[in-house]
Amino acid sequence: MLTWLTAFALVAWILSQLPLSGFRDTLATVQIQNWFLWTGLNVLILGLLTGRWLVITRAMALPISFPQIFAVRQAGQLISFVTPGPQFGGEPLQVYWLWKRYAVAGPAAVMAVGLDRFFEFWVNFGVLLIAVLALLASATAVEVQWLTIAASLAGLMLTMAVAAWVLLRQPASIRGFVRRLTAPWQQYPRLLQMGAHWLELSDLLQDIVARHRMALSLALLVSILAWVGMLAEFWFLLYLADSPRDLASFVFLFTVVRLAFLLPLPGGIGSLEAALFWAYQSMEISLAIAAGLIVLMRLRDVLVLLSGAVVLPALNSRGQNQ
Repeated sequence: MLTWLTAFALVAWILSQLPLSGFRDTLATVQIQNWFLWTGLNVLILGLLTGRWLVITRAMALPISFPQIFAVRQAGQLISFVTPGPQFGGEPLQVYWLWKRYAVAGPAAVMAVGLDRFFEFWVNFGVLLIAVLALLASATAVEVQWLTIAASLAGLMLTMAVAAWVLLRQPASIRGFVRRLTAPWQQYPRLLQMGAHWLELSDLLQDIVARHRMALSLALLVSILAWVGMLAEFWFLLYLADSPRDLASFVFLFTVVRLAFLLPLPGGIGSLEAALFWAYQSMEISLAIAAGLIVLMRLRDVLVLLSGAVVLPALNSRGQNQ
């Protein structure tokens, strides 16, 4: 509740500083064909992100279809949006839905969600790191601690890579650690069962990497294609808001927006608005353009979240889809 109150207080303050005409004028000037094109771009991006997960689940021979994966993904995104930090939060429920609704074994459900999120975060951080390095090398970039941000992103990527290497190359060490961890708790069967699940996860990951490297490479390629789509969609948003779209402005605004979504506020509410308010002030560009960009991005968020809200009741209903 505290994070929500903080987020809405920040939004209220930022909106009070923006010209309200910017919100109205932007929506009024978008032509009908641009609405359709924008919608198509977002549908394509969602399709690619769902397709990446489908590639992973097919490699694991899981009995789940594209519409079912789309439902689980969008419902999980809805949960992530309303919890602190819009990048995380829905994963435990995604595992639960795969297990309860679609009869996927627990360890396999954890592995499917974990691999999908690994690809998403690693590629996300990689794209953001490239953007920050470009700003670091630019003589015209706004003065920010870009080097510190770049080091943090590189550290996150390295940590994820090392963790993956340990899981793949040191399975015996992991098994020994799990056994030592659960040994003092022999009287608790559920803890011992968790230990067995961790061992099964290790074996499952070894099998996937050994037998399905082509599928994992395809998942990486689909992740990159999805990011190409997201970059194109952001450029189109700048076009609709009549914002500067030269390379330097595009990279700066894109980086600011993506960093805002890493802050621990639900849905980036408040952090996104504050980031764009600061960015357009720094660039000495009309705040009416910032207002237009904010309303378009939030409209996009609402429509994407509605797709999650539509499928959420079906996932939580009783019974299983076979």
